[in-house]
Amino acid sequence: MLWMLSVCSISLVFLGVSSMTCLWFGVLYLMQDYTLFLEWEVLNLQGVHVVMTVLLDWMALIFMSLVLLISSLVIFYSHEYMAGDYNMNRFILLVLMFVLSMMLLIISPNLISILLGWDGLGLVSYCLVIYYQNVKSYNAGMLTALSNRVGDVALLMAIAWMLNFGGYNYIYYLEIMKSTPEMEIIGWLVVLAAMTKSAQIPFSAWLPAAMAAPTPVSALVHSSTLVTAGVYLLIRFSPLLEGTPAAKFLLLVAGLTMFMAGLGANFEFDLKKIIALSTLSQLGLMMSVLSMGMAKLAYFHLLAHALFKALLFMCAGAVIHNMKDSQDIRNMGSLVFQMPYTVGCMSVANLALCGMPFLAGFYSKDLILEMVGMSPSSLLVFFLYFVSTGLTVCYTARLIYYSLTGSPNLSTCHPMNDESYNMFMGMGGLMTMSVCGGSILGWWLFPAPVMICLPWVLKLLALLVSLFGAWIGLEAAKFSIGMKNKSLASLGVINFVGSMWFMPLLFTLGVSHSPLVKSHQVGLSGDQGWSEFLGAQGLYVGILGASKGAQELQQNDLKIYLTGFVMWFTLLLMFLLI
Repeated sequence: MLWMLSVCSISLVFLGVSSMTCLWFGVLYLMQDYTLFLEWEVLNLQGVHVVMTVLLDWMALIFMSLVLLISSLVIFYSHEYMAGDYNMNRFILLVLMFVLSMMLLIISPNLISILLGWDGLGLVSYCLVIYYQNVKSYNAGMLTALSNRVGDVALLMAIAWMLNFGGYNYIYYLEIMKSTPEMEIIGWLVVLAAMTKSAQIPFSAWLPAAMAAPTPVSALVHSSTLVTAGVYLLIRFSPLLEGTPAAKFLLLVAGLTMFMAGLGANFEFDLKKIIALSTLSQLGLMMSVLSMGMAKLAYFHLLAHALFKALLFMCAGAVIHNMKDSQDIRNMGSLVFQMPYTVGCMSVANLALCGMPFLAGFYSKDLILEMVGMSPSSLLVFFLYFVSTGLTVCYTARLIYYSLTGSPNLSTCHPMNDESYNMFMGMGGLMTMSVCGGSILGWWLFPAPVMICLPWVLKLLALLVSLFGAWIGLEAAKFSIGMKNKSLASLGVINFVGSMWFMPLLFTLGVSHSPLVKSHQVGLSGDQGWSEFLGAQGLYVGILGASKGAQELQQNDLKIYLTGFVMWFTLLLMFLLI
């Protein structure tokens, strides 16, 4: 027990101090427009140089600071949340390995060291998703790992294509790549890798499935580590994507992902899956902004989103913890009277997600929507952005209606504990950042004001869409409409929309069913059929029969031996006489 406490305490202090150090250097480098390259010669053997390069600029340092801050608060929170777990040390070490892999990915200007961090994230995420060892967790872990392997292969192929430029440090070649025919191929491969890691269509099925992991892990994964790795990679490669077919393709896919996830969250009743689909929607927003050439804006939203999404998962974990592990929002209700502090933090996170003015999400989301209003994009893109914004407020209002207001919906009442010190402090730190973080980051990243000139209708459109979405969410959450939705008349539509457009079915069972059936048939007719009959198994049966026959002969009486002896002796004499 003492060692467990020391592991938590040491991790917390180390991550907290590292976070503050990275933040200080990050702001300093940002103000001075300073970039530091560190090269460490790992091996020099017979003229072969193996060099590890580290890139430290304001973007890497501020993102590292945020990841370390959230990780430290998650570990502090986990000490209470996972208190009943016998393998607490293993859990903390897995989380630290996860953070280390993300650090390696962030500071790498080199595709090979990026792949090390990228694969480290995939491997450790598998270990964390299957942490609660049951069949559902194993299935979710395998789906997560195999979906991410597609992106790993794309990254390996991009490394092979980088050989055309004479080195793997992509950061040196981004400007040169623009004028080469290899540029488009590398761009497509990087986009594919980022799409798998950030769960864009058609790789979206793994992200809600990964909710099988413990809630503190979900807070870390969905805010600043695993799912943001693809966005961060594309931010680094953004000069390569401007105006290319890959960027236009990504804009369409990310917009559809954003719309699909927002729509699906309105039909979901699992608290963690609603928040997971919310993450998917925000990832689609970041990717679509990136594909329109606004990389700095996408980075801003990435940081702001990490703050309130980690807080939202922590609050959800506290609610689930005190609801005796029930995740169904229909079993909740009136939590505002039973868990006032947790509900207060959760409301701040929800309002920041909706873009409530002067909270963290407002500064990035409002700026994104106004820049989209100014950009020469198509009507479809405009529709996807603003409708998805309305859907975000819609499912948030529905979640608040079901879980925080009304009367208690559990058949048995039990006292709830809202005074856990570790959870209290973990959520408090992130709530402060969710209130203040957006404005601070905005001042740092955009010190000079930008002129945005829009007609008043477009200027107010984001607010109007949000208010309309909140009204629709509250209306749709009412019991009578909920019952009509479950009627057989609209069952097909509800199934389609609520199951992410059948994506988990199409891209899991749909991909594997036919090959498995064919392999079973080939196995029956081949390995267990004629080849078995005519090959090893047939030979084995034949030899076995012959040996049994010989054994029968040998086990009979002396007459057979004498008869055999006389017969062979006679034949031998005949041959000799001839």
